[in-house]
Parts: sequence; C-alpha cells; structure tokens
Amino acid sequence: MLVGLAALASPVLLPAGRFIANAADPASTPQVQPKPCGTVTVAAAADLASAMNEIAANFQKATGCIVRVSAGSSGNFLSQIENGAPFDVFFSADIEYPKKLEAEGLAVPESTYPYAVGKIVLWVRNDSRLDISKGLAVLRDPSIQKVAIANPQHAPYGRAAEEALRKAGVYDAVKHRFVLGENISQAAQFVESGNADAGILALSLVLSPAMKEKGRFWRVPENLYMPIQQGVVLVRSSQNPRGAQEFLEYVKSPATAALLERYGFVLPAKGKP
Repeated sequence: MLVGLAALASPVLLPAGRFIANAADPASTPQVQPKPCGTVTVAAAADLASAMNEIAANFQKATGCIVRVSAGSSGNFLSQIENGAPFDVFFSADIEYPKKLEAEGLAVPESTYPYAVGKIVLWVRNDSRLDISKGLAVLRDPSIQKVAIANPQHAPYGRAAEEALRKAGVYDAVKHRFVLGENISQAAQFVESGNADAGILALSLVLSPAMKEKGRFWRVPENLYMPIQQGVVLVRSSQNPRGAQEFLEYVKSPATAALLERYGFVLPAKGKP
C-alpha cells in the first residue's frame, strides 16, 4: 500500500472479529455486552505495512472493532494530518512527527508513545551476484546501476540510509545511482522487482512474509545512523477517540510487543539502543 505526495493511500478494510467481553463476576447479575468501538482509521509508516495488518487483525478479533490501515511515508502523513486528513491514530517512523503534532495542538496532549526502534539493512534478490557480506562498500561495484532508498525528504528510513552511506564513505560514489521510493515500501518494490540492483531497506520489510524468502540482507551497523525512534500518537480531531485509545492500549500489550520483535523491531521499553 503506497501513499502519493498529496493523496491518501487506499485503506485496507480487514474483516471484523467478534467482541470478547471481560469475564463477569459469577455472583453478579448478567451484564450487557459492550458494543465494539466502531471503526478506527490508522495512518501507518510504510515499514509497518505487514506488521500493522497483523496487529489490526488481532485487535479486531479481540474487540470486534473495524480497523482501516493506510500505509505510506511518515512525512506525507504528517502533512496530511496538518491539513485535516481524517485519521484517528498516527504511527510514524520518526517520533518527532507525533511530537510536532502535539506541539501544534493537532494531537491529544501527552499521547505520544515510543512503540519501536527500526533498523536498516542492505538487501539484494536471491539471484544477485553481489557479495553483500562486504557491506555498504559493495555498492561501489560498477555493475550496480541503481540503488533503491526511500526519499530522505519525507521518509525517515531514507534519511537513515543516506546517513549510513555518508558515514561509510560511499555516498558520493553511489548518489548518482539512487532510485528514490516515495516510501520504504516502494523502495523495496524497486529491488524486489529487479528495477534496482540493491536497496537499503527496513529490516521489518525484509522479514515480512512477502520478502523473507526472496532475497538476502546484511545488517547496516547501528553506529552508522541515528536510531530510528518510532512513535504513535492519537489525532486530536479523531471521530472515534474511544476506539483510537483502545487501539493504542492494545499496541502497548505484550502480545503486540512480541509481534513487533518478530519483525525485527527493538522495543524502547527494554532499554535497548
């Protein structure tokens, strides 16, 4: 799912689950089952595409709420929310964007939550002859015509890729070969389809079911780029604040934490860099 510079991504409507009520006190009178919390509209950074679909499906099974997810670049979502886009919850790949919305009065005060730290990797298809064990230096290979990264202007993973290439001393050698994805998902598509020879991508995407069997990756050393601190925030203009709050609480649950770790995210709550 991709989002253009000005338009929202087409939402993906997942099937609603059944509501699971809390166990009632046997001694109490029968309680009326609470109604599901309606529809929650989520803007999610593109690196979360696969993970968020799983989280949304699990939440729906647990609550009966409907979740609509749009995935795209964090910077574009920031602009869209500032211009009145109808989202309830915003999951950003850069925690500074949610903080900015709070400062502008466009997010619920003190609702920003650091849900994960992202990682970047160098990725090539299985049929590539590149020896990626050499790290970013392999991108100097003259056989490489195109290197895919997300657009650094509005995609945090693109900024991390650019920073890592500069610190590794190979940026000037490869900058003329860049193919910029509108977001990190599009950058991944460029490499997966063969329209780029290599890409610097989100670890969460290359571990997703859609990509994990299609290529090889090398983890970019974390000392080459600033930690990709990712944050979620409740949008103040939400039409479903109750549902938004319930979804945010679900994201903080141990089950969701385990799911995010499976996709390669580091959890800030565990004190890891």
